[in-house]
Amino acid sequence: MNVKHITIIGLGLIGGSLGLDFKEIGGSQVVVTGIDRDHETLVKAVGCNAVDYSTSDLVEGVKNADIIFLCTPVLQILPIVEKIVPHLKEGTILTDVGSTKGFLAQEIRKILPRGIEYVSGHPMTGREQSGIWAAKRDLFKDKWYILVPEASTSLEAVEEICQVLTWTSARLTTMNIADHEQCGAVISHVPHVAAAALVNLLEMYPDLEDNFKLVGGGFRDTTRIASSNADMWADICLTNAQPITDSLIKLRGLLDEVIGAVQQGDRQAIHHFFKRAKNRRDALIQKTDSHTTL
Repeated sequence: MNVKHITIIGLGLIGGSLGLDFKEIGGSQVVVTGIDRDHETLVKAVGCNAVDYSTSDLVEGVKNADIIFLCTPVLQILPIVEKIVPHLKEGTILTDVGSTKGFLAQEIRKILPRGIEYVSGHPMTGREQSGIWAAKRDLFKDKWYILVPEASTSLEAVEEICQVLTWTSARLTTMNIADHEQCGAVISHVPHVAAAALVNLLEMYPDLEDNFKLVGGGFRDTTRIASSNADMWADICLTNAQPITDSLIKLRGLLDEVIGAVQQGDRQAIHHFFKRAKNRRDALIQKTDSHTTL
């Protein structure tokens, strides 16, 4: 592996955690530069050894980079790529960590000059906190990291990114665009929408505000991901609109079934709803327990 200089654009949870892994495992054999717009983030990233150098200057930060990780919200990635491509050396590999792949697959390759590679990627991990202060070593350990060769420019570039990602101890796999977008909508995007909706539901009961101090573990666990970054999730919804809306419509249908059963006093139907969910989740836990916590 000939990677000597990695640049990370966007030093939030994912970008910062990547840097911590790269510096811990890569050590002195790799230089990591971090780019962010926030001054305190830049200082913190150097201080916690997530990067060797930090800057708010896109052009300065990407000079001589072998690999550039794009770790901003999805809709910010394309304008960044447009700004930096004239300043990249031949052979540089761009790779993103966005939760949606179709939009970038369609747009990013249109603006790449000859000699610049692109690898589409998505780490399936995270925390409800955001920012460099939430970054941690081993965030990716034993978590799935999806690569999308269909949306990438070459298999050689995909292999190069795979080699670097071994420093994170992530479990690497590949998917096609359509499966990634639909799977992401069902297991990640819609749950985030539902969690946010549950929290927003509280606003509809202002008379009970004083009693919300009684919120317990069930509500906290169910809505934990509602504390995620709003910019990131707005971009995800806009760039994976059809799979998300299709899945939300199906979820609405399930909720309508429960509403009807409760209104009719149909205990058997209500019981079946919960029992079916329990059996399905228990089966998933049994299948994936050694790798993932659902």
